[in-house]
Amino acid sequence: MSLVTHDAKVQLRSPAAAPPTVRMWPEINNPAAWAVAVILLIMPLIASKFFLIEIFATTLILGTIALSLMFLAGYGGMVSLMQLTIAGFAGYMVAVFGVSGNVNISLGWPWWLATPVALALATAFGTLGGALAVRTEGIYTIMITLAIGAAFYYFTNQNWAIFNGHTGMNNVATPMFWGVDWRADIPFYYVVLGTAALCYFAVEYISRAPFGLALQGVRDNPRRMAALGFNVNAHRVAAYAFASFVAGLGGVLQVWNYRQISPGSVGVERCIDILIIAVVGGITRAVGPFIGALIFVLLRTFTLDFLVQLGLDGNRFRLLIGLGFLAIVFWSSDGVIGLWEHWRQRGATPRQTGRGGHG
Repeated sequence: MSLVTHDAKVQLRSPAAAPPTVRMWPEINNPAAWAVAVILLIMPLIASKFFLIEIFATTLILGTIALSLMFLAGYGGMVSLMQLTIAGFAGYMVAVFGVSGNVNISLGWPWWLATPVALALATAFGTLGGALAVRTEGIYTIMITLAIGAAFYYFTNQNWAIFNGHTGMNNVATPMFWGVDWRADIPFYYVVLGTAALCYFAVEYISRAPFGLALQGVRDNPRRMAALGFNVNAHRVAAYAFASFVAGLGGVLQVWNYRQISPGSVGVERCIDILIIAVVGGITRAVGPFIGALIFVLLRTFTLDFLVQLGLDGNRFRLLIGLGFLAIVFWSSDGVIGLWEHWRQRGATPRQTGRGGHG
């Protein structure tokens, strides 16, 4: 199999595009990336509790869930609308197996046992859904994953024995160990930041690993990859498994953040929100979902009050989000990252031309 992998790399890359012997993270020499990292680390010192949790922690959680969609769409060419459903499934499992206010449903397991079980079940759930979705392509994949999300929403809304119906699960217990309440604002922020960073670097690493390169080959030319000896569907299902685990981590953080989960948390419109976040930020780079999540959270948080001050219905904030989404997609096929790259290239061209003229 190693011979096949080596041959596949030769086929997928031209000699000019071959990576250096020592692989470097793309942001390691980027001063802006280091500046953002420092700001995120010292955020509890410069931000109020509201901004720390409601803006930045929420951005990182939604960005992590959208990152799982970016991995599937950007590297695998598979647009999945069930990533929030997987996150919600993990959140429900944390409440069911752990401790919550619904003592007749929750099993009362400690968080360190309930959380891994919830992640394992969410990964299995997403992998099973992916195994169904990979049998189709294009719009049919989108419809299947959307149907799974809609079915899960209606099931949770109508099932009382496990999911407590439309009321949902309340007062979900959060971790406490080493004498620290990890749901307190500052500890929880660092838990979210650490989880988001691990997921980000995992996606960056996998995109450069043999599996990630093979997955990108499957995205670009599945017939050639199959002819080279790769199992196309197996790679796609494995991608769904990894993306499901990432989405599950985001779901666990989300249920810890709000301490409750209900069918409204996994509604179809929420699934669409994750797609909007990923597309607005950009689905070709791992940082894109976090940029899209920040834009989405800022609009969701402040646009409502802005519209009310103008004498308009505050619920129309989704209209502004939709208009912004259409504008970004119209001007850039790769979201905000694509716009930024376009502006950088336009700015660099005159400088290069000027230097050439003086030569």
